[in-house]
Amino acid sequence: MWDNLSQYNIILGSQSPRRKQLLAGLGIIFEQKPMPDIDESFPSSLSCEEVAPYIAGKKSEAYLPMMQQDTLLITADTVVIDAQRNILGKPKGAADATQMLQTLSQSTHRVVTGVVVRTIDKMEMFSSTTAVTFGALTQEQIDYYVREYKPFDKAGAYGIQEWIGYIAIEKINGSFYNVMGLPVHQLSQLLFNFGKK
Repeated sequence: MWDNLSQYNIILGSQSPRRKQLLAGLGIIFEQKPMPDIDESFPSSLSCEEVAPYIAGKKSEAYLPMMQQDTLLITADTVVIDAQRNILGKPKGAADATQMLQTLSQSTHRVVTGVVVRTIDKMEMFSSTTAVTFGALTQEQIDYYVREYKPFDKAGAYGIQEWIGYIAIEKINGSFYNVMGLPVHQLSQLLFNFGKK
């Protein structure tokens, strides 16, 4: 199925266990190589929709010194944009996570994931957007989720595949897997054609 990628040593440049799970689900052989302490700041001039692909690009550039001629690198970044067009990144702690979930309660937010696929000679980038509508969350539900699931490594302070997703999400417009952190449908289409003449 992935004969066109057989010439590459594929690296997932991410610390995320969810991105690892999703990429593995495509049946691709790869190695996960997290690189800590990558600067995820961005210019204030960027629109909310441009932030995730911009940071995915910064992550990709950080790996350039370790890439070989046969390396194919995949990096990604996900942001949550609330109804007031504020970017919700990873919460700094329980209080921050609680505030984010209060903001998302009974409203529609957007999740944008930017993805970069590159070799030394070639780079392709895309982004995917999913609209997610939450029903009303009680304070007790928010406190329980933050305490039991500790969603501090997740943009917007929630994992769609976890308890909070079961009870909160009324509807989704777009890719479910994009909200998990990797739009595997679009990524697979790119990879099917990568390296082909």
